[in-house]
Amino acid sequence: MRTAIVWEAALYHQKILVEGIPLQTMDRYRQNRIDKPEAGGILLGYRKGPYLHVVQVTVPQLTDQRRRYRFDRAAHHHQQIALEQWRVSEMTMDYLGEWHTHPEINPSPSGMDINEWTKITKRQTKPMVFMILGLTGTIWLGLSVNHELIECTTMASEGI
Repeated sequence: MRTAIVWEAALYHQKILVEGIPLQTMDRYRQNRIDKPEAGGILLGYRKGPYLHVVQVTVPQLTDQRRRYRFDRAAHHHQQIALEQWRVSEMTMDYLGEWHTHPEINPSPSGMDINEWTKITKRQTKPMVFMILGLTGTIWLGLSVNHELIECTTMASEGI
């Protein structure tokens, strides 16, 4: 069972902590069977100086389009969840980025992923996190800093 993973973008002195509950939630959607379509959602959490702390994720909603090799998130329901969490947290929980699955052992961003993330980073001045979960326990994690996407390295993990 996963408890937490920390990634680092060393050049920018940024660290990303993803708690166990969001990791366990995302793990349920891994495409570990041929009949499972891609899945995804948004990452919610806190910004604390150079640290991004992911404490919650949204999961696929009924209005999302899911296929074996494509996931199109319909923004409305995910935004509603994010807005409610922002209110409940007294305006401290933030939209930190996005996650989705790929049907490959070692996931990496597709051209479509990079195009979509570029659109997001153009609207955001803060660093954003992008995660792709592979078939097994693998995760690709990137951070946008100053409109540049940097692949992060795993620093520490517990309970994997």
